Amino acid sequence: MTAAAEKTNLLGMPKDKLEAFFDSLGEKRFRATQILQWMHQRGVDDFDQMTNVSKALREKLKQVAEIRGPEVVYDETSKDGTRKWVMRMDNGNSVETVLIPDGERGTLCVSSQIGCTLDCTFCSTGKRGFNRNLTAAEIIGQVWVARKAFMPFEPGPDRPITNVVMMGMGEPLMNFDNVVDAMNLMMEDLAYGISKRRVTLSTSGVVPGIDRLAEVTDVSLAISLHAPNDELRNQLVPLNKKYPIAELLAATRRYFSRLPDKRKATIEYTVIEGMNDKPEHARELAELLRDLPCKINLIPFNPFPESDFRRPSMNATRRFQAVLNEAGYIATIRTTRGDDIDAACGQLVGQVEDRTRRSQRYINVQQVNP
Repeated sequence: MTAAAEKTNLLGMPKDKLEAFFDSLGEKRFRATQILQWMHQRGVDDFDQMTNVSKALREKLKQVAEIRGPEVVYDETSKDGTRKWVMRMDNGNSVETVLIPDGERGTLCVSSQIGCTLDCTFCSTGKRGFNRNLTAAEIIGQVWVARKAFMPFEPGPDRPITNVVMMGMGEPLMNFDNVVDAMNLMMEDLAYGISKRRVTLSTSGVVPGIDRLAEVTDVSLAISLHAPNDELRNQLVPLNKKYPIAELLAATRRYFSRLPDKRKATIEYTVIEGMNDKPEHARELAELLRDLPCKINLIPFNPFPESDFRRPSMNATRRFQAVLNEAGYIATIRTTRGDDIDAACGQLVGQVEDRTRRSQRYINVQQVNP
């Protein structure tokens, strides 16, 4: 193992862990505050540039620590302004991160795994299989890299990243501890200072993870539902066979009942032609969610090569929306962004050395049924 590999990467440490790190060096805990600000508020990764840190400590840190974000191997901006980065991680695999500008708001879609442990049928990421969980440094490193792309790197009201959604590659609740550490840094005033209302974790329905999440944080929560009944959801989201809809919605209600404010759940519903896009599906969905304060985000399916699903017509999607609106729900249709650079919802794939052999099975099926 090289000396560099033995160094501790400070980038993914929230304040409490960074304070413990300085304790272990026999240093004062306030050093954590200084280093957090240098890393996350000024984008500095060179200890020599940290002018309010003593030279002796800087030399010590160079021996035992590093500040290292992911390597950017692709950086492209869509014709609609959406920007996508492909970032290479330590083992040569890569993930994708997307920034969606919308007026004064900039939403960064962050990945939590290399590939995905789940295999939702409408998602391109799942077809690539799974390699490993990202570390906290690799998760927050995506925010760090995206923020460094906009200079000057200073805190303030004109930040290019106002919202973060854990909706990139992977199921966040299957990488619980690292995701929580990274989200704590997103909300940390000494780091990015993003409001808990503007940091959103999206889950496909890991029920124990939702209950555990309620014990450690109060970020916003989005539920990838995609179907109004178990029979249909079993086809689209195989995890539903383990945690059916009734259990998922009960956990969601428990989560929001513990929040100190009156936030609503976000229900994500990918609309697929001929599968879940009929008015009767919308009526069933309205009845299903009647006891859950929520807003509904309708996402027209974004095609990819491994799927036979089709994008619904806009008329069909609007009819679906109208049924929900008439039932009293706030239901919006997500505008497809970045599809010319494969940055749209469900299209993120990265480069995954698949340990599950799932990707090869899909390739075999395509070869048999071209």
